[in-house]
Amino acid sequence: MDRQSLYFVRPGETELRTTTFEPADDEVIVETQISAVNAGTELLIHRGEAPIDLQADETIDALDGDLSFPLRYGYAAVGEVIATGNAVTEDWRGQRVFAFNPHESRFAAQPATLVPVPDNVSSETAAMLSSAETATSLVLDGRPRLGERVIVFGAGVIGLCTIGVLSDFPLERLVAVDPITDRREHALRMGADEAITPDEATDNVCEGAADGADLVYELSGRPEALDDAISSTGYDSRVVVGSWYGTKQPTLDLGTNFHRDRVTIESSQVSTLSPESRGRWTKTRRLNTALDRLQALPIESLITHQIPFADAPSAYRLLDESQSPLQVLLTYP
Repeated sequence: MDRQSLYFVRPGETELRTTTFEPADDEVIVETQISAVNAGTELLIHRGEAPIDLQADETIDALDGDLSFPLRYGYAAVGEVIATGNAVTEDWRGQRVFAFNPHESRFAAQPATLVPVPDNVSSETAAMLSSAETATSLVLDGRPRLGERVIVFGAGVIGLCTIGVLSDFPLERLVAVDPITDRREHALRMGADEAITPDEATDNVCEGAADGADLVYELSGRPEALDDAISSTGYDSRVVVGSWYGTKQPTLDLGTNFHRDRVTIESSQVSTLSPESRGRWTKTRRLNTALDRLQALPIESLITHQIPFADAPSAYRLLDESQSPLQVLLTYP
C-alpha cells in the first residue's frame, strides 16, 4: 500500500516521498487526519543539530534506525482506522485514534500501540497528547511540594503544558521565564502567577529577590538558560532539565553557590519512567493521566498554525525562521 511520508533529507531541507508498507494480520491501517510537529526535537533534526548516530527512539516501534539523514520522524498522529487485519476485531474499524507515528498520510499499527480518542476530544487537541504526556512526566519527575516556589524556563508548548499541570498544585509561586511577549501571556493564561523575561530573572537573582526557587524546570531548549536556571535556585533545590540540546553544548558555572547550596540537577525524558516512580507508575497510567490533563487544559489555545501536509516543508521553514509559532499542526486531506 502506498502513502506519502515526510522525510528530513539534509540540514534545512524536508520533502514528501511516496513509500510503500505492508500491514500484518495483527495490525490496522490508519488514515491520518492531523499530526503535530514537536518543534524541539524536530527542529534539532531539521537543522542538523541532532547526533546522527543516536537511535531515533527505541521505545516507539514506528521509528526505526538512527537520526542520520534521510529519515522519517514525528510521534503525534491522529487518524481513523480504515481497515483491520485478519487477526484484529472489526470493532477497531472507524475508530479515531492517536499514534506515536511519523508524519505520513497513512500507516499500519498494532492496536495495543494506539490510544482511542474520546468523542468529546477534537483531533486537533488529541494530536497534542504527546506534549501533555511529556508535561505529566516532567511534573512526576520534579515532585512539586506544598508551598514551593517553582520557576519554568521556556514557554514553548512543553513549557506551557507543564505550567498548566503545575497550576493545579498548591504552590507558593509559579513563575514562567521566556523572552517572547506572546508566550509570557500564554503562560499567564495557563496558570502562571508571574511571567518574566530572562533579563528580569537574572536581575532578581542579582538583587537577591526572595530566597531562590525550590524547583526549577529548564525547558527552553537554549543551553545558556541552564546557567540561569541554576542561578535562580535556593538551598537544597532541584533543577529538572527537560530540554534536549542535541549537539549544542551548555557551559555551566558550577561555582561556590552551587556546591554550598547543595543544588541537584536531574534529567527528565519521557521515553522512560524515573526509578522513583516505577514501583507505582506504568507508562499506561502516565498516558491516561496525560489524557485527563489534556482535556482539562485550554490546550487548543496553543495551536497557532495549521498547514496542509502537502506543504509540510513550509512548516519547518516557518519554525526555523520565526519566533511566532507555538503548536504547528499538519492537516491531511
